[in-house]
Amino acid sequence: MSVRASVGKSLWQDAWLRLRREKLAMICLGIIIFYALVAIFAKFGLIATPWDAEVAAAYAPPSMAGIKTIMGSDIFGRSVFYKVIHGTRIAMSVGLVTSIITIPIGVVLGALAGYFGGLIDEFIVWLYTTISSIPSIMLLVAFTYVLGKGIFSVYIALGVTSWVTLARLVRGEFMKHKTREYVVAAEAIGAGHAIRIFRHILPNVIHIVIINLSLQFQMAIKTEVILSYLGLGVQGQPSWGVMIDDAKLEMARGVWWQLTAATIAMSFIVLAFNIFGDALRDAFDPKLKMATMQSGKDE
Repeated sequence: MSVRASVGKSLWQDAWLRLRREKLAMICLGIIIFYALVAIFAKFGLIATPWDAEVAAAYAPPSMAGIKTIMGSDIFGRSVFYKVIHGTRIAMSVGLVTSIITIPIGVVLGALAGYFGGLIDEFIVWLYTTISSIPSIMLLVAFTYVLGKGIFSVYIALGVTSWVTLARLVRGEFMKHKTREYVVAAEAIGAGHAIRIFRHILPNVIHIVIINLSLQFQMAIKTEVILSYLGLGVQGQPSWGVMIDDAKLEMARGVWWQLTAATIAMSFIVLAFNIFGDALRDAFDPKLKMATMQSGKDE
């Protein structure tokens, strides 16, 4: 059973129509898709291969002589442009894998807490309150020290520490929905707890998960850059954080292009996710929809 946003249109159709009217949001969606395609092509070796080959002299400045040197080279003569592309692969994979770990944990715990209440709710609230009381960067650093350096540790550390916000939101939505008529009707005809949770309530709160996903993605990208910059993240692979860390010494020699390339690449995708996440929230916001409908009636 799904929520209807307006006459003849589902919540999803109504949200998509309003999202399409936001030109900036659609541009940001295009940027996100572009980054995702670049990451996929780099993953399968279709572009920017090999990234670690010497293509120019050490610290060669940006040049229009070829695509490999368009962003200059690093201390080993490797293409900064190729490193940025493979940094995109790392960043997008961190966002994706982190979300795959985070969403099931946050949704299941939030749903159980909001639906059953009582001791289950108290335990889950205590758990995520305890986790959220610890500064996130300290918790992440602790996990990466325990698990060891590398991309796998980044996946796990981010995945098991980033579900708190989603669980809190899902819990609140389940608390609102569990007493509504369609859930009571499902209980009256003999639907069990699992059916009421996953078949009836969850589809009506899934938009919260999608909105959180867009915000979670950019948070994971930024955190991976920070951990790699601190030397706790990616090892032996090009990453925006590693590139920024390498640039600490390069800037003293006037070599600015590696820092600039990594910063610009990260800024575009983070900004795109931020703007698109805000647009998603507005598109699914029932209060905003009702205000728009009321404004149309007044006119």
